[in-house]
Amino acid sequence: MELILLLFIFVLAAFLGFELIAKVPSQLHTPLMSGSNAISGITVVGAILAVNTSADSLSTWLGFAAIVLATINVVGGYMVTDRMLGMFKKKK
Repeated sequence: MELILLLFIFVLAAFLGFELIAKVPSQLHTPLMSGSNAISGITVVGAILAVNTSADSLSTWLGFAAIVLATINVVGGYMVTDRMLGMFKKKK
């Protein structure tokens, strides 16, 4: 029963996330990326805690996958934000 509840929350979060991101205008994409990077940073911390407190190997592997994917999201987000901000710098 607990697995079904967690799966429901995951599917709901994925659907809501997709709907929200699809409705963001392109002018707001880069400023909002810094906020999503902060949320992904919190996800990394939560995944680390989940890996440390997990009792079975499935939880450990899912936590590890969450760490890897959230870290990729944070690094990629900062790279895109840095590139977009670089477009506004004066060229020498």
